[in-house]
Formats: sequence, C-alpha cells, structure tokens
Amino acid sequence: MSGIFQLPVMLASGIFFSFLHPWMLLALMGLPLLALLKGRIGGTPGILFSSTQLVVAVGKKRRAKAGAVLASLVYVAMALFVIALARPQLGRMLEHVTASGVDIMLVLDVSGSMTAEDYVIGSQRANRIDTVKRVTQQFIEARPNDRIGIIAFAGRPYLVSPLTLDHDWLISNLDRVQIGMVEDSTAIGSALASAANRLKDRDSKTKIIVLLTDGANNAGKVLPLTAAEAAHALGIKIYTIGAGSDGPVPVPLKDPFGRTVYQNMVFDFDEKLLDQVAKLADGKYFRAADTASMGNTFHEIDRLEKTKIQVDKSADYRDLFPFCILLGTFLLLSEALLSQTLWRRLP
Repeated sequence: MSGIFQLPVMLASGIFFSFLHPWMLLALMGLPLLALLKGRIGGTPGILFSSTQLVVAVGKKRRAKAGAVLASLVYVAMALFVIALARPQLGRMLEHVTASGVDIMLVLDVSGSMTAEDYVIGSQRANRIDTVKRVTQQFIEARPNDRIGIIAFAGRPYLVSPLTLDHDWLISNLDRVQIGMVEDSTAIGSALASAANRLKDRDSKTKIIVLLTDGANNAGKVLPLTAAEAAHALGIKIYTIGAGSDGPVPVPLKDPFGRTVYQNMVFDFDEKLLDQVAKLADGKYFRAADTASMGNTFHEIDRLEKTKIQVDKSADYRDLFPFCILLGTFLLLSEALLSQTLWRRLP
C-alpha cells in the first residue's frame, strides 16, 4: 500500500499530487473501528434509571441526529490530522533542457516554378511551395531542441531567419515566405554558400544544410559543387531534396481578363547535380515527387540526424498539511461550540 501512495498522481501537464509519508495513511483504517467500538460502548449517561422499563412507553426509538453530526465532525477532523501527518504535497515538475548541439539551415527554393500544382494536401491540389512550407513546419516542430534557421532563394538568397531555438518565431517567419520576393531564377550555389556562411563559426557538434529545390542552377556567382566542397571542408553535411514530378506540370497563370488558367509546363531539373552535392558533403539525395514522399523525406532526415539532449529534472513542492490541520482544528472547535450551545447534551 505504501508503494502505491508513493507514486505521484498527475493532475495536469507537469503538476502532480503525492504524499511524503504515505504509510501514515494506514492509520485511517483505525477510524471506522474506533467509531464502531464507541457506538457499542456508548457515552456517559446523563440520567440514571433503576429500570429502563419506566420510559419504554414514552415513545418510539429515535436516533439523535445532533449526536451523529457531532461525532462525524470529530472523526473527519481526526482523518484530516492523519492526512496531515502523511504530508500531502502539490508538486510541479521542472525540466531544464540543454541544447542538442545540432544546427540546421533549411534552404528553400522560392523560384517561379514552385507555383506548379503537382502536389495534393488532403483532397485539394496544392502547389510546391505550400507543400514544402507545411512539411518544413512539421520538421521544425519535431526537433524542438535544435537551432534551426531558414534561407529562401530564387535569383539570389535572402535570410528568412537566423539560427534560433525560438521555433514559434521561426515558423511565423516561414509563413511569410512567398514567391516573387526576389528576382526569378535558381541560384543553388549561392544559397548553399550563404547557408554555410551562417554555420561556419558555430561551435556545434553537428552542422547540417537541407536544400530543397525543383530546378537547375542558372544564376549566382558560386557553383553548387564549389559550395558543397567548401561546406565539407567546414564540417557541414548537406542533404538535398528534389521537389516535383517529372514531365509537364500544371502551372496557374492569369489571362488578359484576370482569370486563373492552367498551362502544362516542363521545367529544367538537374537531379544529377543534387546527388553530387549531397555526396560531396557526406549527405544524401532524396526525390520527393509527391506529397507522401515529401513527408517521408523529412522523416528520413530526422531519423538520420538524431538529436541528443540532456534533460535535468527537478520538482518544486508545496506542502498542503497546514490546510489539513487548519480545517481539522476548525471542525473540532465547531464540535465543541455546537455541543455546548445549540446541541448541548444533558450533564
């Protein structure tokens, strides 16, 4: 029984209830026995009769409600005092998390080809950029103890968020990423170089770049393979993801009347380059041709780069026994007052 009471009872997230001396609760089992014995023995008589036959005819046998109430007050007070001896406590579990030592830069393509609608979210057709943002958010939420930053790029890279542990702020910035914020093209090499520059001075144990693009390098001053070699020299690992399906894909366009129409288009996609970049930087290349494979790709990267964290737990307790003592004392005083006034007994 003691072992059962020692287990804390969770009341809410991080809040629990427990007893410091649970074995003291065994004394509660003696209260019903005490009440039973007292009931059989009875109290001190107020009036003595030579024979009870003299008062049998006075009336039917009745139970004194006042006496039952007064006795209940005493027994409840005694129960509260026993609980107080068991030291009830309300606690809160505190966790101090040490950062994992993993820094991740997410490099996302926001060129015009990312408007192609060859993905599905639920039962609705979705474009590439919305799908990427949704899966990226899930990846961020799955790694709460990693420092993560975001770089978006088209004709040139721009910083969406520096490395941070504030993932709520990070996701809010991700939501604001849109196509058309910079000139259209695909500067893969420059984006990789910008991400590597953000990671190079970090003292983290693991530094990772996750590059997602649906095109071929056609802009920027840095070649992708050169950027990959530089990242490797800095101890940075690169994972590359090729987004989108092969062949013609539907792209929304505006007609002269402002209506949205769709045209099937084919975009250049250099899958060989992405594979070479990943291999040069000790990473891996993934192809995400549909929504399911896009999600699986991020899950696989999450699995390959396991986060190691140190969690120090401590508990903050608040003793509740003073409340038990105060309430028990109040009940005893109430019993004493009622027994000498409203429910006074014969002497």
